Amino acid sequence: MLHIGLTQTKQTQYDWPTHYQERAQQALPAPLKDFYQAGCVSANTPINHTPLLALDIETTGLNAKEDAIVSIGLIPFDLQRIYCRQAQHWLLQPDRPLTASSVVIHGLTHSDLASAPQAEQVLEQLLPLLSGKLVVVHYKRIEREFLAEAAKRLWQSELSFPVIDTLELEARLHRKPLSLWQRLRGQQPLSVRLAASRARYHLPPYQQHHALTDALATAELLQAQISHHFDQHTPVQALWG
Repeated sequence: MLHIGLTQTKQTQYDWPTHYQERAQQALPAPLKDFYQAGCVSANTPINHTPLLALDIETTGLNAKEDAIVSIGLIPFDLQRIYCRQAQHWLLQPDRPLTASSVVIHGLTHSDLASAPQAEQVLEQLLPLLSGKLVVVHYKRIEREFLAEAAKRLWQSELSFPVIDTLELEARLHRKPLSLWQRLRGQQPLSVRLAASRARYHLPPYQQHHALTDALATAELLQAQISHHFDQHTPVQALWG
């Protein structure tokens, strides 16, 4: 087993616990204030002592300022178990039209979302479930930017939190720069998409672009990554960003 230590994963570290403390002292709407008051695990907390929560968001596009969230899935887990009974999945009514290209990806149509709740109702349910957990995602830009933008629209204040990005970990573990000769031969970088990453650990294929299924797939992927490449006592500062 390859144990990757802090010296091999050195990256700029953000002081998330202090950020939470500072935000909790600010005048914020109740959902955000409660979220920050719940606190954040310290950077040196071992990953096997950290409550984890896999999160996935499906959207109408990739631009958080122009597109909208249409579904959210989450599932709590640790390195030994995934707590399926505590899983949650929401459809959201977007405040802008669906695009044909996004419908092809996530399969949700206007009729599917016609009776779905507004984003504010769902976010008020979501934040308590995220509180005190370390969020795990595959490609952090989507979850971070869309939730930050949604919070800004609803409460005029951004939402920010640390995440473990399984895509980022997979790139760190397996992607190596291609030589000039490899590029000239048309060789492509190793895929770190969710399905391709799972296949490297012989995890089963799942339906893609369903928020809850992708959250489950991400939880299983992190379990496999830790099992194969990290020590269970690895501090979260070596994994989060």
